[in-house]
Amino acid sequence: MKKIILIAAMVLGFAVAATAQPRALGARIGNGAEISYQHSMDANFLQIDGGLGIFGDNTMSIGATGVYNFMISEFGDGFGFYAGPGASIGLGVGEANYLNLAVAGMVGIEYNFDFPLQLSLDFRQHIGIGNGFWCPSSVGLGVRYRF
Repeated sequence: MKKIILIAAMVLGFAVAATAQPRALGARIGNGAEISYQHSMDANFLQIDGGLGIFGDNTMSIGATGVYNFMISEFGDGFGFYAGPGASIGLGVGEANYLNLAVAGMVGIEYNFDFPLQLSLDFRQHIGIGNGFWCPSSVGLGVRYRF
């Protein structure tokens, strides 16, 4: 009986800890369309975006970017300014197929409404290798549901 109570308490504790972490899920529209996920870690957050992009030379890419953003300043009601480093991996498909590996940096501003909606505007830069030196950047608009 003690083991059952201990196991039930542990399961309940893990469930409470998991739901106490704010998250957001939505889309980021920039140089293509991406599914965007944010996971808060104290004041900072991890953002993972994955999706499709189209470049000027009719090359389509599929990839994922992960960035650890530091909340630099929160001002006003719901506004926040953030920046952080990350990494990216992608596959380009077009006239030549290639794999892209890059470091990434992001800077942006977000607004959290009183209801569970978050809007963000950010600038993301990649520097890496793929089909030669690879250095794309994009401005993105994010719309996410916070839960």
